[in-house]
Amino acid sequence: MSAAEQAEVWDRYEAGEYMRPIARAVGRSQASVRNLIAKTGGVRPVVPTEWSEARLLLAEREEISRGIAGGISAREIAAALDRSPSTISREIAANGGRARYRCCEAEASARLRARRPKPAKLARCRKLRTVVEAKLEKRWSPQQIADWLPEAFPDDPEMRVSHETIYMSLFVQGRGALRHELFRCLRQGQAIRRPKGTRLPTGKGVINDMVMISERPAEVEDRAVPGHWEGDLILGTGQRAIGTLVERSTRYVMLVRLPDGHGAPAVRKALTKRITTLPTELRRSITWDQGKELAEHVRFTVDTGVKIYFCDPRSPWQRGSNENTNGLLRQYFPKGTELSGFSQAQLNVVARELNGRPRRTLGGVTPSEAFAEAVASTG
Repeated sequence: MSAAEQAEVWDRYEAGEYMRPIARAVGRSQASVRNLIAKTGGVRPVVPTEWSEARLLLAEREEISRGIAGGISAREIAAALDRSPSTISREIAANGGRARYRCCEAEASARLRARRPKPAKLARCRKLRTVVEAKLEKRWSPQQIADWLPEAFPDDPEMRVSHETIYMSLFVQGRGALRHELFRCLRQGQAIRRPKGTRLPTGKGVINDMVMISERPAEVEDRAVPGHWEGDLILGTGQRAIGTLVERSTRYVMLVRLPDGHGAPAVRKALTKRITTLPTELRRSITWDQGKELAEHVRFTVDTGVKIYFCDPRSPWQRGSNENTNGLLRQYFPKGTELSGFSQAQLNVVARELNGRPRRTLGGVTPSEAFAEAVASTG
């Protein structure tokens, strides 16, 4: 990857883009982009630049050496070079004083001091490294470790390290300080630093033509009219799932078998088949989260006449009846359950059992009784 491509990758990553769109933009594979970013732990490396004009040049150091040999003061040398007197004084003092100053040795020493990156403190101090690794293994955060060290070793200035140094020693490959696998002990368990701020959308998984919950009629909100549902999926192993529908006014539950997986076409077909078994008056709307499984919601509405309203992002409470019901269903389908082995008849048995429980929110009436009354009123 050329220097220009690498610069564009870092610019886009720091702006909040994900790796897939970055890879498309620079014409490289996602793996190449990830390897570049992971190599330095998600932190943009410092690119070596030309020797700064603020630094003394070799020719200037030669003039300093000649001035010292000629008995000229540091202030006079500084005036001749158009430099600050303090710059010249520090340069002479850092390289042995007037008696030992040599221009070539001073130049080599300056270049050595300017080299980056310098050896990490954790790589140089074995005692400090051992203590930090022990605390990381106990799931201490780098900030907790950095705050604890001065208290634990008040008389040992070598036993000090910043939390940023600990993070960088974990993230940046090749520093040779901390064992790289210890990044799994961090709270997020990540070996790459994410850029601060909001990540830019990728366009992946965006559902077109969504009608948001804010546009839902008031009759849905107050649960006065039956026929408005809340829906979601319960996921199991092997990319299998079960569809769940809960009627808002009666809390009546219907479970939907998804034999063809939980992609958008499969979910649309299964929901259509299930919802159309109800009387028209009892299938008015469904409120769903923004899962991709309902990407074909427009076609579903055309086929069934049931309107779909989408919750706001990260707002499960907007379909609280369904969330509560899914929690109850986990008694029957614990996380990690293989769901493909359940037939629709078995799912109906589970739904019937839930619908037969009296609910305090219904005044002790069961969902089955409340739903039967709603069906009777539509007839």
